[in-house]
Amino acid sequence: MDFSLSSSLLELQQRTRDFIAREVMPYERDERNTAHGPSESLRAELVEKARAAGLLTPHASPDMGGLGLDHVAKAIVFEEAGYSPLGPVAMNIHAPDEGNIHLMEAVATEAQKERWLRPLAAGRIRSCFAMTEPAPGAGADPSMLATTATRDGDHYVINGTKWFITGALGASFAIIMAKMEDGSATMFLSDMDRPGIRLERLMDSLDSCFTGGHGVLTFENLRVPAGDVLGEIGKGFRYAQVRLAPARLTHCMRWLGQARRAHDVALAYARERQAFGKALGEHEGVGFMLADNEIDLLNARLHIWHTAWLLDQGGRGNIESSLAKVSCSEAEWRVVDRCVQILGGRGVTGESIVMRIFKDMRAFRIYDGPSEVHRWSIARKLMAPRRGDAS
Repeated sequence: MDFSLSSSLLELQQRTRDFIAREVMPYERDERNTAHGPSESLRAELVEKARAAGLLTPHASPDMGGLGLDHVAKAIVFEEAGYSPLGPVAMNIHAPDEGNIHLMEAVATEAQKERWLRPLAAGRIRSCFAMTEPAPGAGADPSMLATTATRDGDHYVINGTKWFITGALGASFAIIMAKMEDGSATMFLSDMDRPGIRLERLMDSLDSCFTGGHGVLTFENLRVPAGDVLGEIGKGFRYAQVRLAPARLTHCMRWLGQARRAHDVALAYARERQAFGKALGEHEGVGFMLADNEIDLLNARLHIWHTAWLLDQGGRGNIESSLAKVSCSEAEWRVVDRCVQILGGRGVTGESIVMRIFKDMRAFRIYDGPSEVHRWSIARKLMAPRRGDAS
C-alpha cells in the first residue's frame, strides 16, 4: 500500500482548503444558519460558489458533472470540506444527498437518472432517504421494517411512518424503503409533492448542520408507479449496503475535518492564553490533551485511508467500514470533547465554532448505526465458523 498523494490530488486538496477558508467559512455566522440547518437560500448561495470553483459534487461521475473521485481521493477532499460545518453543504457532499447520489449512480435506470439524479448532482434539488421508523419499526435493526408496499395494477401503494429523515423539509424526492408482501424489502423513488406524503413535523435535535433538518414523514396510500422502483423488487436490503458501507466512511471523512478544525482552534488558544505564569498549553494537563488529539486525528485518518484503499481495490468493505465507523466516530468525538475542555468557558458558548462542532458531532456515534450495533456485527462475524478452523 502506498499512501503518498499524487501531485494532482495534492493540488485538489489545497484548492479545496483554500475554497473553504475563503468562500465558505465567512458564512458560518450568517443568520440563515437555523436550528434545523442552513436555510435553502444559504445552501443555494454556497452551491453556486462551489460550482464556480469547479468543486461541486466531486464524488459524482464526470457524466453527472462531478470529478469521479475514487474513495481515497474522497477521503482527502471530504476532510478538507468538513473543516467548516458548511463545507459539505456548499460542495453538495452532505448527507443524505452524497449517499443517494452514490446509490443512484449504481442502481437507477437511465430514465431515473435523468429525472432525479442529474438535478441532484447539479445541486439544483435535494433528496431524503426514508428508512428509519419509530418503534416497533426499523431502527438499528432493519429487519423490523414496518412500512408496507402492496402491488395495485401498475402501481405500488405505500403506507407507514418514518422519522429521523434527514433533509425531509424541502427535499424534492425521497428514496423510500418498504416491506413487500413476501417480507422482502424494496426501494422506491417518489417526488415529495405526491398525494399521500405528509411531513408531520421537524424534530428538535442537537445538530444543526443538515439543510431540511430531521423530519417525521407519513405515507398514507402513496401510489408509486412500478417504473419508479429503484433497482429490483426485493433487493432493498442489498442496495442499502451499496449505499451504507461507503456512507459510513464518508461520515468519518467529513467529521475528521471538523475535529481537526476544533483542534486547531484549541491549539491556538492554548498557545495564546496565559494562566499561572505560562501559556496554557505548557501545563501538562492541557499539553497532554493536545498530544492525545494528534494521536486520535492521525489514527482516524489512517483508518479512513486504509478502508478507502480497500474499497478502491474492489472489496466490499462491510466489516472494515464498521471498524472505521466505530473507531473514527469515537476518536473524533474525543478530540472535540477535549477541545471544549481546553477552551473552558469559550468552548461552551457561541464565542467559538467548537461549541457548534461539539453539538453537531455527538450524533455521529449514532448515524449510520450506533457504535454498539457495529461492535455486535463485528463480533458476530468474528465468531462465525471459518473454513479450516479446528474442531
